[in-house]
Amino acid sequence: MRVAHFDCFSGISGDMTLAALFDAGVPQEPVLAGVASLGLPIKIEVKKVRKGGFAATQIAVETPEANAPGSPHKHRHLHHVEKILAAGSLSEKQRDLAMKIFRRLGEAEAAAHGMPIEKVHFHEVGALDSIADIAGSAIALDLLGAARITSTPVPTGTGTVQCAHGLMPVPAPGTAELLKGVPLRPSSVQAELTTPTGAAILTSVVSEYVEAPAMTVERIGHGAGQRDLAEQPNLLRVFVGQAEPAGLSARGLGADTDQVWVLETNLDDLPGEVIGYCYDLLFAAGALDVWSTPIAMKKNRPGVILSVIAPADAVPAIEEVLFRETQTFGIRRHLAERHKLKREPATAQTPWGPVKGKLGWLEGRPPLFTPEYEDCARIAREHGVALLEVFARARGASQGRT
Repeated sequence: MRVAHFDCFSGISGDMTLAALFDAGVPQEPVLAGVASLGLPIKIEVKKVRKGGFAATQIAVETPEANAPGSPHKHRHLHHVEKILAAGSLSEKQRDLAMKIFRRLGEAEAAAHGMPIEKVHFHEVGALDSIADIAGSAIALDLLGAARITSTPVPTGTGTVQCAHGLMPVPAPGTAELLKGVPLRPSSVQAELTTPTGAAILTSVVSEYVEAPAMTVERIGHGAGQRDLAEQPNLLRVFVGQAEPAGLSARGLGADTDQVWVLETNLDDLPGEVIGYCYDLLFAAGALDVWSTPIAMKKNRPGVILSVIAPADAVPAIEEVLFRETQTFGIRRHLAERHKLKREPATAQTPWGPVKGKLGWLEGRPPLFTPEYEDCARIAREHGVALLEVFARARGASQGRT
């Protein structure tokens, strides 16, 4: 299968992304035509340059907003951007990806400013050049046709950057919000290496952050940034190639796949009641699953590993619970890819009433029905029947679900 890998050794921006994809072989004509179909006064110039001694592609977006001396960028809300994208000739997949990127930007700005997403002004990323970068990258990524996209850890740079709200430290608040749950790479470069647009594109398409994925490289694209850095070439590299699907891949099984964080901490000085108390707090904070494993620790002390599976946006709240309630000195965490049954809520009819549950299936295979424990336990208590019998009847009746 075709795969792509972003090497963000010098950060990532919207224009660097599009330039790197062009340099990796994505045809320019359909991308430029798609951006032109939005009906905006935008002109994209694509040129070959040398950046830090290396050949690369660079793009420049010419707009009236960019060319008007001293004039501020027009501020746009999300519904304005949706209207612009809907007016173009982008395919449904390309438009959906572009909107996904803009929604991520909107959610990050809303979180940073503490306001509803509908009221968020997009400031710099609502400018015409950023709309061109995002729409163009969405089209180019679709044309690239990579079944899987990975990235290295991301450097943000250091120092300060001028934002619409004044001088802010790097990373800017929106960028920092977007990079929650993403491994960062240290950098001493006094510049903004990763922009909000670059972070939004990256986190919308990347499934795993690794230094080097297993792949056979066919092409390498170099996208040049606008500035020159004294410390290193200001380039984004995109590796494109092939990877053999695993024998039990999600594609082969017809399963869904996503990425989650696994958080763990070793505990040897807590009463069992405190560990049990943490379960409800962790689930309330957004945990997908929580469990504990008995272990033998240093000095032959009995202890437990408290483990949590969580989506990226829940990691900060979950770590807050773990640090506060367990007084642990450290939490290990790593990204994990999940293969999941396709699923939907379902209800099975039993002689004692309906039982809610989940229906899960793989393509071409019989579905599995898992009854909810609380429903089954309630029926068992109310009707004086064995809990196992309620489970069995619910599973057996699942073909008659509603």
